[in-house]
Formats: sequence, C-alpha cells, structure tokens
Amino acid sequence: MSKKRLLGSLALLFAAILWGSTFVAQSVASEDVQPFTFLASRSLLGVLFLIPVSLIKDKITVRGGNSEKKLSKPLIVGGIYCGVALTVASALQQFGITGENSGKAGFVTAMYILLVPLLGLFIKKKVRPILWLCIGMGTVGLYLLCMTSSFTLATTDIFLMLCAVAYAVQILVVDRFSPHVDGVKLSCLQFFVVFVLSTILALCFEETSFATIVANWFPIAYAGILSSGIAYTLQIVGQKHTEATVASLLMSLESVFGVLTSMIVLSQFPTTRELAGSVIMFAAIIISQLPERKAKG
Repeated sequence: MSKKRLLGSLALLFAAILWGSTFVAQSVASEDVQPFTFLASRSLLGVLFLIPVSLIKDKITVRGGNSEKKLSKPLIVGGIYCGVALTVASALQQFGITGENSGKAGFVTAMYILLVPLLGLFIKKKVRPILWLCIGMGTVGLYLLCMTSSFTLATTDIFLMLCAVAYAVQILVVDRFSPHVDGVKLSCLQFFVVFVLSTILALCFEETSFATIVANWFPIAYAGILSSGIAYTLQIVGQKHTEATVASLLMSLESVFGVLTSMIVLSQFPTTRELAGSVIMFAAIIISQLPERKAKG
C-alpha cells in the first residue's frame, strides 16, 4: 500500500469515527430541534469553521511557491452538486433518527456500501471481484440489523435507506471532483449550499426557535464542527487517493462507531441479531482492505 493510499484510508477511518459518534448528537437534538433547522445550524457552523482553515491553507500554499485559482468552474460546480446531494441525504437521515435508534441508524445509512458500486457501473467504474463479496456480506449485516421478524421495515428505516441512496450519489460526486479541486474549499462550498437550501426549507416548513437552537448548542456544535467541518473535509481529501467502493466500505465503519457510542453514551445495547450483523459488516470491511493478488506470468 502506497503512502498516499494509506493516508487516504486513515483520513476516511477518522471521518468514520467522527460520523459514528455524531449519530448520538443527532439523536439527542432530534428530540427538540426540527430536521431542517438542525441541518441549517450545523452546516453554518461547518462553513464558519472551514473559512479560516481555507484562508490559512491558502497562505501556506502561497508561501510554498504554489498558486491556485480560488474559484474555478469545477470547484463551483462540484460544490453545488455535492451540496445538493448532501442536503437530501442529511435531511432524510435526520428524519430517520430517533432517540431510540441512533446506533441502528448508522448501519442502515451504511447501505451505501452496496449502492456506490452499483451506481458506479452506470458511469463505467470497474469493481474488483473481492469487493462484490464484501458488499454481499455488508448487505447481509444490514439485513440482520434492519429487518424485523415479520419482514417489515419501520418508516424511519425507509427514510434512512433513501438517505443511503443520496449518500451514495454524494460519494460518487466527490470521487468525480475531489482529484481536481482543493478539498477544503470544496467542503466549504458544499456546506454553504447545504446551509442555504436547508435554511429555505426550515423557513418554509418548520417553526424555527432560536431559544431551542441555543438550548441544544452542544449537539449542534458537535455535529457542525466535528462532523461537518472536519469529517466531510477528511472524506474529500481521503477520496483523492482511494477508489470510491473501498472508500464507501471504510466510511461505513461509522456504523460500528455509532453503535459503540450509543452503548457508552445512551446505554443502547445491541441484540444478538444486531451484534451478528455488526460483526459480519466489520469483517467485510477488513476483507476489502486486503491486497489484491497479482496474476503470475
């Protein structure tokens, strides 16, 4: 494994840790803060965090003798596309998360591990054979976590699965634009778009209370700075050196960290069935990272 690929994988792993722990913050905030209001608030914090980071990075770049066009067409287009996809995904996720299912929500959302390579086929992206095995294992793991004994899905699970579709699209869009633009700027533009769209939706469909936002400042700040500001930037930077399917498997570890955080913070312990699903999914991710054997001759 090359150094760049290793660093990319570590960036995605750390992003998964932050995302997984954020499920608890989203769960806590969902009891008081409406979905679009929460999304607008956390996205604004993400933008405010990333602007100074981008400015500092620009100064370092200039001192290093490199010049970079600040607002190129690919950067603007990529920011808009990523922002729209992320708005849809994040809103559906927030609608699907409740105070009782934060750990499970992480696994249902991780259905994008199946959708990323499937959607990638439409844009002629090849998938290594071993990854199909991993995707199948991950799907089995998700089935054990989501399906009830009567083979039905809860409404919240449907929201989360639709969210997974949107996240798969966002991952592919990031895969398309991240190699050609500055990662911090792309992340900043992405969250500016999310902020604008979610603010409009919040004003149209929700009764926004500033007092409620202030009362829930900690989960909003946690999601805004750590998840939006840092984790999504790590995703964009990490995907520069990682193929989309492997990246999706790495990022799906957020589900494991989501369950662990729920156990520690909310005392939500998985059932035997859910634990089995977790183990299968974790094994799939480990197998996906094994080096591919080269043919002899």
